[in-house]
Amino acid sequence: MPVHVHDLGARTAKVRPTQEDCVNAVAHDAQLAPSPADRIVTELLAQGRLKDADLQRARQLQRESGGDLLVLLARLGLVSERDHAEACAKVLELRLLAARDLPEQPPELVEGVEPVPLRFLKQFLVLPLGEQRGRILLWMADPQDGYAIDAIRLATGCEVAPVVGVRSEVDELIERWYGQGRTAMGTILETTDGELAPLDDIEHLRDLASEAPVIRLVNLLIQRAVELRASDIHVEPFENRLKVRYRVDGVLVDGESPPVNLTAAVISRIKIMAKLNIAERRLPQDGRIMLRVQGKELDLRVSTMPTAHGESVVMRLLDREAVVFDFQRLGFSEDFLPQFRKVLEQPHGILLVTGPTGSGKTTTLYTALNQLNTDKVKIITVEDPVEYQLEGINQIQAKPQIGLDFANALRSIVRQDPDIIMIGEMRDLETARIAIQSALTGHLVLSTLHTNNAAGGITRLLDMGVEDYLLTSTINGILAQRLVRRLEPTHAQRYRASEEEVKRFGLRRFQPQGDIHLYRAQPSALAPTGYLGRTTIVEFLVMDDA
Repeated sequence: MPVHVHDLGARTAKVRPTQEDCVNAVAHDAQLAPSPADRIVTELLAQGRLKDADLQRARQLQRESGGDLLVLLARLGLVSERDHAEACAKVLELRLLAARDLPEQPPELVEGVEPVPLRFLKQFLVLPLGEQRGRILLWMADPQDGYAIDAIRLATGCEVAPVVGVRSEVDELIERWYGQGRTAMGTILETTDGELAPLDDIEHLRDLASEAPVIRLVNLLIQRAVELRASDIHVEPFENRLKVRYRVDGVLVDGESPPVNLTAAVISRIKIMAKLNIAERRLPQDGRIMLRVQGKELDLRVSTMPTAHGESVVMRLLDREAVVFDFQRLGFSEDFLPQFRKVLEQPHGILLVTGPTGSGKTTTLYTALNQLNTDKVKIITVEDPVEYQLEGINQIQAKPQIGLDFANALRSIVRQDPDIIMIGEMRDLETARIAIQSALTGHLVLSTLHTNNAAGGITRLLDMGVEDYLLTSTINGILAQRLVRRLEPTHAQRYRASEEEVKRFGLRRFQPQGDIHLYRAQPSALAPTGYLGRTTIVEFLVMDDA
């Protein structure tokens, strides 16, 4: 099968020396210099992508059975393919390319360049992308593979400039360009018989949902969400299709969707994993899934909802290892933090965090509790659900179905001699009144409300029926927050703001004279949308005697 290359323009990568060149250059101090693999492992540890205990386990297995350490880490699921690729690109000073940045069709053949066998590409997971000034741009899952680089150099007669790719993406694009055009999902679907299970045949659905292809298909949906850094997976049935979307940095993006005839099997598989009743399709259900994906401990909150064409499923992904309870990492400014901490460290009263669903309220409360958590105080929380487990804090899972709602839990909590109480949400008047009574009796109470701004928290409590004099006596502060997408800093494009933008955003108060420059998103291999992650913007209302 021929492999073609084309001119990618001015985008080139730094050419790395061969393994033989490197060995000759550093032979005199080879004992002192760490190998690239060691530097990659060090980078993974420094970035928190690899735990030291997991590394020791992999080293022990390497001593017993041999093999490459990085390969072992990947096979054991201790490091994700993307984390490995990002660390490799950083350590080796190479560019990281994503499959979505490459064309759908293979490039044209360059005259005089011999084709490379498909078997070689699949074996070494390399893919020639183009030619620039006599050099072949080579997409590699392992850019340290000197043998593969030398072989491509000999086959093409050109020097090689490696760029890094995620292992599964390289494999999939090779197959799509030069194989049978199958994606990972397509390969899985080839093993299904395409049967449409009757919706009322529960046993048939259960059997179909337990078959290997459907299991791999659902696992692939979750794996893709992890690779995209998605916060939610939406599985939505329609008349002629099953739609899969991922929420990435607050924005929904389409994903590859299974065929519509597997709708019932896919949704049943998710319900089985979440320990839900697959026979109940008339009512909403909630559950959770705990699993390990690409070295990450994930907690998935599953919600099902009956719709006209079947059950819609939303899975919220909580990465327990990735969350960092640090105000500065959340985006709180240095100027704002002292004022917020002053209110947070009051011995009694109420601190409310407001905002819409998914605005990071719970993470802010957990960060606050983490700051307050010492051996000298007792902290009790009542939540629905308990999203993250905090060391040294008593966390209670509300269970309304057996009568353990927020109000009933609070009545028992105050008899447990707490110093600080956290309530997941003030949902009703009874909960609000018990929280206020707790604040009046010397407890610090933290909770959330669903309002659009800080002042709206007062209005919401008054609408519930709370007396105004109780609010002025107990509320210390109200923090309203939103999550906004953050520009990928290394590729953000600087430009001169227009007069319309200057007036719209009131920028002259920051710079009265001269041109004002802003930054806009610029797509890159690391961030195809130009955005990478989210940060917090806040509004803080402090209550005082005035």
